[in-house]
Amino acid sequence: MSEHSPYISKSGPPSKVGRYALIALVIAIILAAWGIFSRVHARTELGKETAESSVPTVVTVKPNHGPAGEDLVLPGSVQAYFDAPIYARTSGYLKNWYTDIGTPVKKGQLLADIDAPEVDQQLNQAEADLNTAKANYDLSQTTDVRWKGLLATDSVSKQDADEKAGDAAAKKAALDSSAANLRRLHDLESFKRVLAPFDGVVTVRNTDIGALINAGQSSGTELFHVADISKLRIYVQVPQPYAAAAVPGVTADLTFTEHPGKKYPAQITRTANALEPNARTLQVELQVDNAKGELFPGSYAEVHFKLPVNANSLRLPANTVLFRTAGLQVATIGQDDQVKLKNITQGRDFGSTIEVLDGITADDNIILNPPDSLADGVKVRVMVPPPEPAPAGQAPQPGKPS
Repeated sequence: MSEHSPYISKSGPPSKVGRYALIALVIAIILAAWGIFSRVHARTELGKETAESSVPTVVTVKPNHGPAGEDLVLPGSVQAYFDAPIYARTSGYLKNWYTDIGTPVKKGQLLADIDAPEVDQQLNQAEADLNTAKANYDLSQTTDVRWKGLLATDSVSKQDADEKAGDAAAKKAALDSSAANLRRLHDLESFKRVLAPFDGVVTVRNTDIGALINAGQSSGTELFHVADISKLRIYVQVPQPYAAAAVPGVTADLTFTEHPGKKYPAQITRTANALEPNARTLQVELQVDNAKGELFPGSYAEVHFKLPVNANSLRLPANTVLFRTAGLQVATIGQDDQVKLKNITQGRDFGSTIEVLDGITADDNIILNPPDSLADGVKVRVMVPPPEPAPAGQAPQPGKPS
């Protein structure tokens, strides 16, 4: 039979159209499978990314110990070691003055003379009164002796003898009163000489020759002002957080704007041992030697204290603290990068850092800027901070990017 006969069997080799259809079907199945796989893979990756993004990324720091000595800078008020206004103790007119401002004086040195004629006349009168009282006392004592002799012979009554004895005692009291008044006026007479109370320098002169002088202390009656500037006192108000460390013996350096770059050593000599209730500060006194006269009373000084610190205390950045109802807390990194909240006891506040007295150790990793929602057991991712750039002109450290 011919091979083109219509009676050929259908089970023979497939035609080209059938083969193409089969290939297209296989490709469609492969594309469908790839689409399903890619969608499942994308969903899995999205789930992983979502899970990873839900884990907070944090930066940590370690607590550090403060410096060996706390450098505290406070303003100080400089005063003379001894400082006294000089007033008149007697009234009159200024006869002469011998020292002007800036004059060094010694203790007992004459500063001025006061002319007090009224005191002179009172002194003369007191001397006359004393002589009169002495004469009266001598006469009354002689009379008393005589009447005691007459009483022994019963020539006078005992009443008359007692009256003479009483009159002698009264005259003795009048004599003592006159003597005391004379001594008072002698003292007033000596006050006409205005003397320096101690070694120092005259810082104020408020009088001149012929000025009316009124005895006593009142506004505008100060004659001179004398200050001992060989040693100076510096008064400083120390805030309450540092008050316990400001004890006698602590050293400090004084700096003055008029002496740039120069430091003057001083030392705390005494404290008030009580806080000023309004400002919550402790007044302390320092002393500094001023034998060369470089420093002036009344000036402003910067006092640089070197206060001892608590060796057991640690310091943390202020932005590590969480303010919770349970108190101050910090977030630390525990095992498996899980958060562990710890309560702390705060000491002094230094602004950007705080002192921690209890609650953490130097090995703890503390989270910076923790979110308020952070809780115990939350897993976090710790981000390694970038290395600090090397200073200009210095080669970068090995293993660090340049």
